[in-house]
Amino acid sequence: MTERQAPQARQKDRPWLMRTYAGHSTAEASNELYRRNLAKGQTGLSVAFDLPTQTGYDADHILARGEVGRVGVPVSHLGDMRRLFQDIPLDQMNTSMTINATAMWLLALYQVVAEEQGVDITRLQGTTQNDIVKEYLSRGTHVFPPGPSLRLTTDMIAYTVSHIPKWNPINICSYHLQEAGATPVQEIAYAMSTAIAVLDAVRDSGQVPQERMGDVVARISFFVNAGVRFVEEMCKMRAFGRIWDRVTRERYGIENPKQRRFRYGVQVNSLGLTEAQPENNVQRIVLEMLAVTLSKDARARAVQLPAWNEALGLPRPWDQQWSLRIQQVLAHESDLLEYEDIFAGSHVIEEKVSALVDDSFAEMARIEEMGGAMAAVESGYLKAQLVTSHAERRARIESGDEKIIGVNIFETTEPNPLTADLDTAIQTVDPAVENRVIEALGTWRDTRYQPPFNHPRPCKALEKLKEAAKGTANLMEATLECARAGVTTGEWAGALREVFGEYRAPTGVSSAPVAVPAEAGSAMAGVRARVDATARDLGVGKLRFLVGKPGLDGHSNGAEQIAVRARDAGFEVVYQGIRLTPEQIVDAALAEDVHAVGLSILSGSHAQLVPDVLDRLREAGAHDIPVIAGGIIPNADAELLKSAGVAAVFTPKDFDITGIIGRIVDEIRTANKLDPLEVPA
Repeated sequence: MTERQAPQARQKDRPWLMRTYAGHSTAEASNELYRRNLAKGQTGLSVAFDLPTQTGYDADHILARGEVGRVGVPVSHLGDMRRLFQDIPLDQMNTSMTINATAMWLLALYQVVAEEQGVDITRLQGTTQNDIVKEYLSRGTHVFPPGPSLRLTTDMIAYTVSHIPKWNPINICSYHLQEAGATPVQEIAYAMSTAIAVLDAVRDSGQVPQERMGDVVARISFFVNAGVRFVEEMCKMRAFGRIWDRVTRERYGIENPKQRRFRYGVQVNSLGLTEAQPENNVQRIVLEMLAVTLSKDARARAVQLPAWNEALGLPRPWDQQWSLRIQQVLAHESDLLEYEDIFAGSHVIEEKVSALVDDSFAEMARIEEMGGAMAAVESGYLKAQLVTSHAERRARIESGDEKIIGVNIFETTEPNPLTADLDTAIQTVDPAVENRVIEALGTWRDTRYQPPFNHPRPCKALEKLKEAAKGTANLMEATLECARAGVTTGEWAGALREVFGEYRAPTGVSSAPVAVPAEAGSAMAGVRARVDATARDLGVGKLRFLVGKPGLDGHSNGAEQIAVRARDAGFEVVYQGIRLTPEQIVDAALAEDVHAVGLSILSGSHAQLVPDVLDRLREAGAHDIPVIAGGIIPNADAELLKSAGVAAVFTPKDFDITGIIGRIVDEIRTANKLDPLEVPA
């Protein structure tokens, strides 16, 4: 018997960049985490900044309380950025920074640190997310109005094309749109409309000559979401590529096909990760990753995966390692990278892609008629569409039409050893970190002029920044001067706030249509009856419910869905959007004479902010206003909040929003010493 001939080796494609979205506590702790992840085989860095850094506040600002170092690393000045990348050679890194409103500031700090390392900045590679439109729609870390925000983006693009040519100055984000409820068509159309707004602004600014627009287009990257609907998500990526090729060729005259290539990174879906049976999240993550890796013609350039326990809290280093290993197994153990596109020629795929392309172009045309993406943001159209889509999705889950394993189907489960001790199944941030960061910030302000730093006085740099902002000069040079002068994040953003003002984006709640009608015999009809009966018992026309977002957490999807459902159940809803202090929330509750307060916090700052609201209500004598909390709240924290006086705590496992509204009615009755109602929910 002859020995079987070994198959001829195939030339494998290079794997995508493998990243882990990471950062927490302090620059020192995050630096240690990055170096550890790189040693495990991670091939790029993805920096998570804390909410004060993202929204332009120093750690000692009133709005930063409870948020410092919690969902990312605090970077308040050049010293922090030095420590963040200590012993990491930036000329060898591909660094993605998830930063938007303050993107120019963080890129300036990064450039100055690279210069201090002796790096030629033309060799720097990486990405600043810098997509402000989706902040108005879904993520909530915007600072300035749309016009000035677009100017900051335009100035950064013009600067990097000339000075940091390998840098991606913007990452058009559809990821967060899907998290906010976007359908595939909305995700494509809104992201493409944003890209058009940005490219039009760069072209019309006069900062980049027409012959270099190809260089601009070539550095535009995208950051997309991949959900669990595998075929649809893979077709979405192919549709993205076709639309981008056509838009850049026809609208901007880009002839070079390499410059027109759709370049994207992906974070697979976190919206679909469940708190119930969280072990199922592993297979969800794998399926979502396959949607953006199996198809060679539409393969992601970089992939970062969430961890299985993100619906429970902050993942530990081991959880992040598990997600990295998922990518490594696919790239290095499977034969995926040895083949051409395995979906080419499929009529099923072609039909789906063509339908997505046609429908997306139709929605893009609708936005164009409104005056473009910025006008559609300011009018509230885009936000209202997302709130509506999200409400429809929630209604499908509650009705069982959309099935979520472990949530609304197959709910019985064996005890989970991964979550047997919930307090150790996630990483917690030491509350003392905030005080240490604030203390270090004070030391920086007091000593930045002295050896070994010897920074010039920042006041002159800040005045130059404000003067540039009042005119038409590119703001990057003035920002770099601020970075070198030891200016802090809050000082830089504060100077621009003086010139540009701030912006509160439309919430989309008032214009969202009814998602769950109160049909006779339905759960919604029962809750409506209880709302009406309680209003009569209290002698008021309508029950009034305040939905509040304290702190800097801008992820308002849950708050918006509660507000819409409460409205549909017969409440008069007071919802003022994001970024409020406990004092402002209590003042509004008293001024509006509400019957209940609901607080939504996903950033982990509930332990400090919720008790503050409770204390202020008690001091005002409002003992009859129950406070309900919702968000990613560990069990131990939930018990502490209840012992502090919170009436009820809801987490992502509580998907029945109508039932939650019914529970709020019960708490109002209890707080006002009314007898329980017999009306079924």
